[in-house]
Amino acid sequence: MYFDSIVGALTMDGHGAFVWSAYVITTVAIALILFLPMRKERQFLKQLAGDLRRQQAHAESSVGDRN
Repeated sequence: MYFDSIVGALTMDGHGAFVWSAYVITTVAIALILFLPMRKERQFLKQLAGDLRRQQAHAESSVGDRN
């Protein structure tokens, strides 16, 4: 192994802050790229289901008015 201890791996001869922050930023960016579209899709599907329920209720009430 390149480093003698965990502290050595974390500090990386003074470059650890840059290296580990790059890993964190990359991980957060990938997580956002994966999870935000899923969340938007879920919101869209809920909105669509609500719109369909309203349309069905409106259609049923207009049929009842004709009788």
